[in-house]
Amino acid sequence: MTLPISAFIICQDEERFIEPCIRSLHMCAEIVVVDSGSTDETFDILDRLTAEGFPIKLFREAWRGYGGQKQFALEQCTQPWCLSIDSDERLSPLIAQDLPGLITQDVAGWRITRYPYLDGFGYAPPQAKERMNLRIIRNGAGHFDPKDKVHEGLYVTGEVKNAPRGGLLHFRPIHLHEQFLKENKYSSLKAQMKVTQGKRAQPWKMAVSPWIYFLRLYFHNGLWRCGWAGFIRAMLGATYAFMTEAKRWEHEAIQAVPPVEPDFSKLDRY
Repeated sequence: MTLPISAFIICQDEERFIEPCIRSLHMCAEIVVVDSGSTDETFDILDRLTAEGFPIKLFREAWRGYGGQKQFALEQCTQPWCLSIDSDERLSPLIAQDLPGLITQDVAGWRITRYPYLDGFGYAPPQAKERMNLRIIRNGAGHFDPKDKVHEGLYVTGEVKNAPRGGLLHFRPIHLHEQFLKENKYSSLKAQMKVTQGKRAQPWKMAVSPWIYFLRLYFHNGLWRCGWAGFIRAMLGATYAFMTEAKRWEHEAIQAVPPVEPDFSKLDRY
């Protein structure tokens, strides 16, 4: 069964992940892929999948930032419904089964959950799902904010519901060394975004936010069910929260006290 859905993906150098993602979208009438400069085998994989019959529409677009890039991809969609999915995500069997019924309902969009793959454990059990994210919308009912440098999200006018079951399977196994680099990068982008929005740093969040983040992931989201792998993932989230708030404070602190070396002659008490 082909459904009137445009799935859209932004990518760059995703040869390890993009094929299973696209194969999970076999029911979609259109698959929009926006590439920002791949130099690996991504294009060869897309060509092969297109030859197999997957309805891929490929666009090459310079990087605009996460919000801007996804908004560009959304604007290329032509079907009545649009599905936002990343190249390292796959539609789970249950959500795929429910899609025909979901898109017949009189709503503007659907939130769906995501199940992380944890190194040394596997996919988190269904009881350890992440929070619900808006990923399915009627075409024209929503948009991304191009100013969102990271953690971009859809803004929709109209009623949005939670899908009752299934979700996205997130498969990107990377070593902790790479994961910390990723958290460092994303926390910098988040801190810069807050500065651009004119939001002042709140130093108390350095002490509070990491704990809130950890407790939400570990207990509320159920990562405690995943053993030490779940504990590590929750701690990574807490680290990201701390780095984001610390970088916001650092930005303002350096502006107030620029790093100029003091007069050595006045340091006799050291």
